[in-house]
Amino acid sequence: MRERGPSGWAMGAVVAAALLWSSSYAVTKVLLAGIGPLSIGAVRFTLAAVLLGVMVRLDRTRGDRPDARQRRQLYLCGLLGITVYFVLENVGVDLSTASDASLIVATYPLMTMLLELAILRVRLPPLRVTGVLAATVGAFLVVHDGARVGGDARWIGDIILLLGGLAWAGYNVLGKRASAGHSALTVTYYQTMAGAGGFLLIALLEADSWQMPDMTTSSLLVYLAVACSVGGFLLYNYGLRRMAPSAAVNILNLVPVFGVLAAVIINGEPFRPAQAVGGVVIVAGVALGLVERGSPSPAAIPDELTVSR
Repeated sequence: MRERGPSGWAMGAVVAAALLWSSSYAVTKVLLAGIGPLSIGAVRFTLAAVLLGVMVRLDRTRGDRPDARQRRQLYLCGLLGITVYFVLENVGVDLSTASDASLIVATYPLMTMLLELAILRVRLPPLRVTGVLAATVGAFLVVHDGARVGGDARWIGDIILLLGGLAWAGYNVLGKRASAGHSALTVTYYQTMAGAGGFLLIALLEADSWQMPDMTTSSLLVYLAVACSVGGFLLYNYGLRRMAPSAAVNILNLVPVFGVLAAVIINGEPFRPAQAVGGVVIVAGVALGLVERGSPSPAAIPDELTVSR
């Protein structure tokens, strides 16, 4: 019996999320010229939480509220995937470049795959493992060429971005379990509330430098909140509920491809032939990682991970 792979809608949703998220690095790099990295996250996710709250109240089709255990899991997901991850991302982008940040994301599927093996004990299809490894090689080809230009701060920024990948892997594995039986809107709302709360507390460290943003800065912050946070997380959670975490995160290997283009267009960063080659390898790895063959044994996928459609 063949395992049914992710639907076209699920894959399309995650690809769309990757496209939106890839632009966030270049936009954040612009904002960092006048706003601290913690303050950017606080404004971005507070606005997103307010908007999601309104959407949840207006949603007449929403099911029952998550129970206390699920809410705790969703809050933890929000702290990991929003507060911790985006603190590391914003600080890393501040020290490094938008190109490096978007490219290092390609190592995240490997981290998620290893975490799946260690915690969930899920057997992964060989083609998916091959695809993830190929996409990681593609990212290395791109980063290796760009890493020759930059000082010590850039390397520190890259390391911080890699640490963010560990938080993102934890978010994906835990989020698969925590989202069971609830809509993407409900899941995203609870996660964003927790993430915004964490950011508001930690952003107090930058209170001395707060000032009223101008029109351009305000527009970019709204874009991050509405498009990248609300739109991106809704699309991603929709796809994540319908496929394995490693498969969903493998699609995010498209972020480097989209992200480099955004960095070139928005930030004027240089584009090299090695980046083009690496981008082709990344896309090939993503496509290979989405191929599903065979059927896992019942023990391979715990019952509590089964998500109702």
